[in-house]
Amino acid sequence: MLAPGAKKTHRAYVWAYATSQFSDLAAVVYDFSPSRAGEHARAFLGKCNGKLVCDDFAGYKAGFELGVTENGCMAHARRKFFDLHATNKSLIADKARHYIAALYEVEREVRELVPGDRQRIRREKAVPIINALHTWMTAQRQLVPEGSAIAKALDYSLKRWIALTRYLDDSAVPIDNNWCENQIRPRARGRSKWLFAGSLRSGKRAAAIMSLIQSTRLNGHDPYAYLKDVLAPADAAGE
Repeated sequence: MLAPGAKKTHRAYVWAYATSQFSDLAAVVYDFSPSRAGEHARAFLGKCNGKLVCDDFAGYKAGFELGVTENGCMAHARRKFFDLHATNKSLIADKARHYIAALYEVEREVRELVPGDRQRIRREKAVPIINALHTWMTAQRQLVPEGSAIAKALDYSLKRWIALTRYLDDSAVPIDNNWCENQIRPRARGRSKWLFAGSLRSGKRAAAIMSLIQSTRLNGHDPYAYLKDVLAPADAAGE
């Protein structure tokens, strides 16, 4: 974002908030902010007391204290073990990856099912895997050195276990926030062309426009045709 009068730029951020892929309402809203401080997430969510699927970013913590229910992202937990196995072929990390892969196999099975069937199969197939994973992780944590990379990877999951497993109790909640992160890609791809926002105000305007465009795409419409129809003056639209 350009810093008016300073003849320089500073890093600004775009937050993405999306409905679940299981929701009847398909929408994403981008929020442009001058920093990554948690106050921006709190300001956007306001008095929301719903469920938020997210990583362990500290900026969300205050929202959880005010009534938002934390749902952990299993993809972020998996990434800790994936990176560890990639760097030193850790056998413990590899075992954790296989457990988590089994959970994702269940998710592929229930992805297109109605909510009742999704929750039933999750309870039948995913709950036993989750229980076995927790027992195994707890045992491994007692064996690995304090402060080691594998200890940190295990702690990430164990300390957030309740949040990571809440999706099993609600068929509307996904196992991770990958769906939302995928909605960030259109903006990320455009950065090399847009370069920067001229100001905080213009950044927020761009975020609003992108929210409309991406939400239109999520609902299967052509963004140009949709915006032309919605924004056209009444006389131009033939009304």
